[in-house]
Formats: sequence, C-alpha cells, structure tokens
Amino acid sequence: MSRPTDRTPWPQRARSLAPRQYRGADEQPVRAPRPFPVRAWIVTVAGDDLEVDGEAVAWTRRAVHVRYTDRHGRPDDAWVWVGAVTRRPDGR
Repeated sequence: MSRPTDRTPWPQRARSLAPRQYRGADEQPVRAPRPFPVRAWIVTVAGDDLEVDGEAVAWTRRAVHVRYTDRHGRPDDAWVWVGAVTRRPDGR
C-alpha cells in the first residue's frame, strides 16, 4: 500500500502492490535502462480507478512499477499488476 508523501495527498495517491505481491520468492525487479511509455490502470487510496499515461521504470513477471503525473500535475508512482499495463507505441 502507498505511504503518504509530500507529493500527492493521501486519498488521491495510487495504491501500490506490496513487495511480497509483485516479487517471487527470489525475484528482484528489473530496472528499465530507460523508462518507456505505458498506459496503466491505477486505483487510488480513496478507491477511484483511473487510466493514466506514464512510464514503466521497473518490472517483475507479476507487476510493473509505473511512474506518472496525476491530473493535478503531481508526480506519483505505483506497482500495479502486469495485466493493468499496456505499452504505448506512439510514445505520447
């Protein structure tokens, strides 16, 4: 679950998977040499589900770490299930 930060107010912050959810027994996340554009579904702490444009910065077999800017221009990030993410071929 996400933790409060000085970036995004707590209820609007993305809910993130816990390490035990996105990592296998011995699996370490793979860091992207260069983040690449994705479209991802996130769920906020308040329970709102939003589809956002962002960048994949790391991944495991189960999940992707997505960095994005919320609708108020604040940076946020979250680990989400791999099925919630698609690559954006257009790069926007």
